[in-house]
Amino acid sequence: MADRTEFGTFGRFRETPVADMPPDMKDAYDFTKGLRGLVPGPHRIWLANPTLSKTIVPTGEYYQKRSTLTKAEIEIVTNLVTARWLSAYASYEHEKIGEAQGHLDPETVQRLIAGLPVSFEDPREEVVYQVAYALVQPRPVSLGLYRKAKSRIGDAGLIDVAVLIGWFTMVSMTLAAFDVPADADATGLDQ
Repeated sequence: MADRTEFGTFGRFRETPVADMPPDMKDAYDFTKGLRGLVPGPHRIWLANPTLSKTIVPTGEYYQKRSTLTKAEIEIVTNLVTARWLSAYASYEHEKIGEAQGHLDPETVQRLIAGLPVSFEDPREEVVYQVAYALVQPRPVSLGLYRKAKSRIGDAGLIDVAVLIGWFTMVSMTLAAFDVPADADATGLDQ
């Protein structure tokens, strides 16, 4: 059990209120808010390293606005990855997002998080699930699965799935390093 005396405003992380941010951190905050419209979860932690934050934030923005994957496909991958890394906060948040924004069936999202088998009627969603499932296990992507994925989502889609797995692994590791619990309330930043 974590020593609660080590906990700040977001897990162990102690957020710096916007009014108290040094210029480079405030610049990274403004950059993130400009791209994303908000400064969500792990982005609040990344502000402690403003240069890195400004480097990685565009990747998250890409998945929000320009990915070849649909929101449902993104949430299929996200829920598999965050569950794989036991990321309580990310799994809690993306369970809700998968249902509300990805329009995934709640039972399906619960099964993704629990590591139970699921299937999708939509052939794209099914192949995204199969590729992501194989990669987070880790297992090789068989030649047959690769060919099926290439025909349904193309090289760009395969790249999107692979990089999204890396992105949410990075998110999960950040949250783990700061022991961010599922019910964390990242409100300290704006105070």
